[in-house]
Amino acid sequence: MKSKKTSVLAITAIAAMLAVVSVAGIPESNAVKTKMYEVTITNLTPGQPLTPPLLVTHSMNAGFFTSGEMAGAELQQLAENGNAEHLVVMLQGKAGISDIVQGTVPLVPEDDPGNTGLSHSETFVISAEGNMKYLSFASMLVCTNDGFTGIDSIKLPGNSKTIYAEAYDARTEINTEDFADIVPPCQGAIGISSDDDGTGVTNPAIAEDGVISHHPGIIGGYDLLEEVHGWENPVVKIDIVRMK
Repeated sequence: MKSKKTSVLAITAIAAMLAVVSVAGIPESNAVKTKMYEVTITNLTPGQPLTPPLLVTHSMNAGFFTSGEMAGAELQQLAENGNAEHLVVMLQGKAGISDIVQGTVPLVPEDDPGNTGLSHSETFVISAEGNMKYLSFASMLVCTNDGFTGIDSIKLPGNSKTIYAEAYDARTEINTEDFADIVPPCQGAIGISSDDDGTGVTNPAIAEDGVISHHPGIIGGYDLLEEVHGWENPVVKIDIVRMK
């Protein structure tokens, strides 16, 4: 298991905007065309901050998670530690990737229970080139052991589309619901103080060797409370609008 990186504010936003190019000697209809999209991610939960969203446009078979399959090491880092850096590096070296966009700040619940001054919604601009017609997205549910939300390989619309994402459990770490096993930003982002500082190191004693599945939710009874940190699915709304 790898060490945790506790900051949920990591990674500077990447927003590459590619222009349509007409290649000399090739009819314009055959040139690679780039489409631009606005994607708005909205946190629908009352008590779960989300890490800065990671969005990717890609070909049909280049997504990065599948329910029912084991989480890769890169997704594990996001789901357990709020660290998308490993996913970004992996995707940058993967065939079939068009554009990668990473937010810079978390998305908090709409009523901002931690008085962070952060928003519950953010709009990103992302490009999709040629046959890269699919969008994937992921964010960690910060006040969980290894919960995340996202979409995998959703076809981009001709005009606009609204879709909703549920909560997933990476099942790489047992859901202890103990602040001692959860990244420290959880407490401040939700407006709770505790004697537990959280942890910067993954504990092998609570490792879980499961497959990605729908998250069972917050059970309560330890540090996490269903009435504070719980949610009802869906947890995120994704609005996609084609710009050109």
